[in-house]
Amino acid sequence: MKNIYKNYLFEKHYLVSEGDADVIENQFETLFALANLFNIRIVKGEKLVHDYMIRFAAERLGENVPEPFYRGFPQTVRGLSPDQLLFDQMVHYSITYGFGNFSEAGHSLFEENFERTAFKENADIKDFNIITGEEAVTVLTELVQGLLSGTRPLSDEQYELVKSFIIEYDIKLQDIASKNTTVKLLLDTRDTRFADYIVLSDVIKLVDELNYREYGNKNIYKLNLKNQDRKFITSLINRFFSSGRCDIRTCFEKKKAWNGLLHHIHYKATTPEAQSFVDAMRGRENNSVFSDFERAMTDKNIKEAVDALKSGKGSAAVLRNMNYILSRCKAVEDMEYVVNCIDTRNVIVLIQLLMEYADYSKKNAARTFKFTKYNQLRVHKETPDEAKKRRSHITEGQAEMLAERIMKNLRAVLKNRLGKVYIDPDMKNYALPIQENTSQGGYGVLTRGSRIHIGEAKKLRAFTYWEKVNDIDLSVFGIDKNGECTEFSWRTMAGRQSDAITYSGDETSGFNGGSEYFDIDTEKFRKEYPDMRYLVFCDNVYSRVHFNKCLCKAGYMVRDTEDSGAVYEPKTVKSAFIIDSDSVFAYLFGVDLGTNDFIWLNMARDSSANVAGTTDMSFITDYFNVTDVINVASFFEMMATEVVDDMSEADVIVTDKNLEGAEKLSDAEIIRDYDFEKLIALMNK
Repeated sequence: MKNIYKNYLFEKHYLVSEGDADVIENQFETLFALANLFNIRIVKGEKLVHDYMIRFAAERLGENVPEPFYRGFPQTVRGLSPDQLLFDQMVHYSITYGFGNFSEAGHSLFEENFERTAFKENADIKDFNIITGEEAVTVLTELVQGLLSGTRPLSDEQYELVKSFIIEYDIKLQDIASKNTTVKLLLDTRDTRFADYIVLSDVIKLVDELNYREYGNKNIYKLNLKNQDRKFITSLINRFFSSGRCDIRTCFEKKKAWNGLLHHIHYKATTPEAQSFVDAMRGRENNSVFSDFERAMTDKNIKEAVDALKSGKGSAAVLRNMNYILSRCKAVEDMEYVVNCIDTRNVIVLIQLLMEYADYSKKNAARTFKFTKYNQLRVHKETPDEAKKRRSHITEGQAEMLAERIMKNLRAVLKNRLGKVYIDPDMKNYALPIQENTSQGGYGVLTRGSRIHIGEAKKLRAFTYWEKVNDIDLSVFGIDKNGECTEFSWRTMAGRQSDAITYSGDETSGFNGGSEYFDIDTEKFRKEYPDMRYLVFCDNVYSRVHFNKCLCKAGYMVRDTEDSGAVYEPKTVKSAFIIDSDSVFAYLFGVDLGTNDFIWLNMARDSSANVAGTTDMSFITDYFNVTDVINVASFFEMMATEVVDDMSEADVIVTDKNLEGAEKLSDAEIIRDYDFEKLIALMNK
């Protein structure tokens, strides 16, 4: 079985057994090694264990991690003065960037020899199942179908899994709900059967993706496609006209792009309908739904505008333009008419807008727009001039009313979807997978905004490490209640090292790669920096090589305050994931110092900033409170016919705990904190 499948199953707490179970040797020793080295407990399938699983787990959780600049981190770092720390940096930089010698990893000149006193460290147990290759295919089929049921774009890891599995196993596809996924499958396979899941207007989306992936061009109005790509696009357009999948009115929304594309590929219509389409795209009129909507809005005819939008695009489109419409309403009856139109059954749209309106207190201030393109986060902060010209204001009272109506609608849509459900109270800390396409994949990765309590007598050790010669920087930013940032990085830590926050030093060289760490003792940090509310961890490639061109891992450990002495301790790793985005900037995770919670971010940012401190961070706090609005627990409460306190009575069990005696619950469906695929399927049901 390919590693891409085994890696993904490892994230779901499965190990795959390959080979003859009757000739397996050293079973007890292997089980002991998995437990001793990684705190992995096999709860099912222990007779299928193989010794190669030790190596496999080590690769997933971290092995042969390069030493940091300060090899005695964190103890030896705290014993050095700011002058010594700064001198270490300057000498190291003069060797690397000054003389161009990157062959050897740099280390401190002043660090004293440090002898570690290693002892056993407390860490959470990781429950795993071992399954056969046949069982793995069955599990993967369910996972892939769940991913394909979602209308939102997939992350790079999820898409690669879906693509590889569809090609290798030729599964019967129930649906491909995401146009983004379909477009990528079409481009990668050139298999036109996938065109049955999209329509004519989606050709522009396909060309935009092709233009970026194959030609590195983000401007769809400046095409220079190869002849084979032009022929492929032409064949797709003709296929849509042959099959009748032509939504010509929607094509008017991208009329300029269509006009340029048809000219560029020298398209010649093969049917009268196709010729009418070509003439329409080249003509002066724009007959899109949004043109009718805007004409009615210009005429101040709110009801006609809403009717045009609802009949042409659905209730979800009315919801997405709610601020614009309500801000133009002058009469109460117009406002009531608009609000009565928000009857969509689209769960994703309802959840997205619930989050928008549930926290509207600061929306009249300068806004920060966050959107994704090519699976990377893009950010634009409203300028003072833009804010001054903005007219789409609604009041906080209107926002509260909308949030209430949306929640009421959501409850009605989800009501009684499931039977009896047991919900672990801690599931209120986990966010729903609404927009995870900018995320990186790996063990322990959770949905954006999910929270994990750090615990007492514990510290957080964030890490990043890489192979080959690359200069990757791990940094931390403290954000106060006013959104002001304090930087903790290679640029500032010479004067900020302490027991509260300790940095392992800036490693810039070494043919075998390097590593960087931050230790955060949250209790001491709160005392030293009382104004800080949040911490945000970032990775940047200073050498400007994109992450997908260098193997870089990041993650975190939860360590005892008095730890084992090992800098990198695999058994304490809560998450380890590969950053492979086509950028030099990634947000990793955060800490809520008020609640002592770890918060997942995991976003690749479309940015050329190789130093994180040169960008605005204030918008990040929007992700820190998403579970207050809606979370996994409240989502299942809405769907349950009855919420039960006894697992044995439940049809569905929702938990993040290791279940003792889970075999007795074989009739119940168990949904974990990492079961994104099941959550996606339920949200798109």
